[in-house]
Amino acid sequence: MILGQKAIKYFTENPKNDILAGITVSLAMIPEVVAFAFVIQIDPLVALSGAFMVGLIAAFFGGRPALISGAAGAVAVIFINLIQDGHSKGLLFDSPVDNMGYFYLLAAVILMGVIQILAGVFKLGRYVRLIPHSVMMGFVNGLAIVIFLAQLRMFSHKELEVGADGLKKYINVPMEGTELYIMIGLVALTMGVIWLLPRLTKKIPAALTAILITTAVVVFGGLEVSTVGSYIIEGGGDGLKGEFPTPNMELWQNLPINLDTLKFILPYAFLAASVGLIESLMTMNLVDELTETRGDGNRECVAQGTGNIVSGLFGGTGGCGMIGQTVINLNAGGRGRLSGIAMALTLLTFILFTAQYIEQVPIAALVGVMFMMVIETFAWSSFRIIRKIPVSDAAVLIIVSAVTVFFDLAIAVFIGVIVSALVFAWKNAIMIRARKRMKEDGTKVYEIWGPLFFGSIQNFNMKFDVKNDPDHVIIDFVESRVSDHSALEAIFNLVNKYEAAGKTIKLKHLSSDCKALMYKASPKFKEVIVDDIDDPRYHLAADPEKFTKPLSEYNI
Repeated sequence: MILGQKAIKYFTENPKNDILAGITVSLAMIPEVVAFAFVIQIDPLVALSGAFMVGLIAAFFGGRPALISGAAGAVAVIFINLIQDGHSKGLLFDSPVDNMGYFYLLAAVILMGVIQILAGVFKLGRYVRLIPHSVMMGFVNGLAIVIFLAQLRMFSHKELEVGADGLKKYINVPMEGTELYIMIGLVALTMGVIWLLPRLTKKIPAALTAILITTAVVVFGGLEVSTVGSYIIEGGGDGLKGEFPTPNMELWQNLPINLDTLKFILPYAFLAASVGLIESLMTMNLVDELTETRGDGNRECVAQGTGNIVSGLFGGTGGCGMIGQTVINLNAGGRGRLSGIAMALTLLTFILFTAQYIEQVPIAALVGVMFMMVIETFAWSSFRIIRKIPVSDAAVLIIVSAVTVFFDLAIAVFIGVIVSALVFAWKNAIMIRARKRMKEDGTKVYEIWGPLFFGSIQNFNMKFDVKNDPDHVIIDFVESRVSDHSALEAIFNLVNKYEAAGKTIKLKHLSSDCKALMYKASPKFKEVIVDDIDDPRYHLAADPEKFTKPLSEYNI
């Protein structure tokens, strides 16, 4: 009985809210997942299957209950070039494979999952806390722009062209005239419904309602427009086939298992794994803040990786935590794992029984959904605050956004973190101070203030005048922290300079770990370092947790 109660509590403490929230999220997710499928030009059922498998496994085993995972745009856009280049590579095989980009995609998704599991095993999930807010804002802005630019491709036809050299390739032919105007009108209709409906009621999913209305206008109005079904047929497919996901044996029949394949898919897999984990862990942090609980980042890494491996093996695309759907889940009352499970099972229902209806959805409706998502994703507040935040943060925000658009999401985040770290290091490097005073016995005391690390060493060395200092010198580190090996090396060199000049030097208030390293480096430092047990500041510097009173209350 107790075990049963624990099992139920593991999944949910409020089944009704979690189930209803999961169903609501799935209705809001379907249009976005299908739209993302067209962004990367794959069968929508491939994306829906991936969302089902990643969402289910992450909900069961992830480190953050109530976090919703699926086929997110942040991961999808990374695979655009892989699929296109993969199609081209497949046509060059001795036995050409028309849909080779899809099989490369599955292999990349599997490798992506392996990388994510390794990240969890090596406990890299904790490092998401090092991502500054300016980097996050640049990340979402860049992501919104990338998704927007990808939608512009939908205002064209996809046609297969045979070049002069006999090679086949897909080209986009822009829409013109009446066709273009109808497309723009349907996109505007979809966006208008999504914008207006929440102002009337929030009980009906706006995106799904907008798609139904736009589809009805097309069907009953007899409009000749591009639909999900026609788009698949134009690309050489034979329409949607709703069926339960099973292992994709064609993957191993068509995929060349060699070093060339690994070299081709590895960059995409690494970037997708990085972006997927970054978005998942940022979403986890958001849920932590909203629910005032704490998730397990490393466990979430392993769960996301496992979900992607299974998805790739069963013919689905990659996925990760989805910020928008997670917020919908929380707003609908979802708090337990059951909400994510309910979302995944509802998606499976659509895959099995409604595939033929998805074919009738006009492409314009999906484009409208994605445009509204772009508007909601973009951090418009960045325009308002960019002149109010430090110049360095504003620069990081712009750099991350630009790199995201022109290069890659993961590279943008890495560059943003590196630039932010360098700015932080520079600011701390110039904070090092040395207050000088003379004691009655003629001893000169240097009281060091600020962090001593690789960035501040040069300024630290400039504070001392070895040649003109008196014979007895004391360096007091009570207001400084020795942070790294470079700082230790600087202290070593300074002591040697004073001793080489025939002067006596003493070091006070070094931390215990710093002293241990210095003693290990040279026994002579036992004579240089002062263990002043009568000075309360010494204990405060060495073990601040022993002191609870303000520094001013000590007799210093």
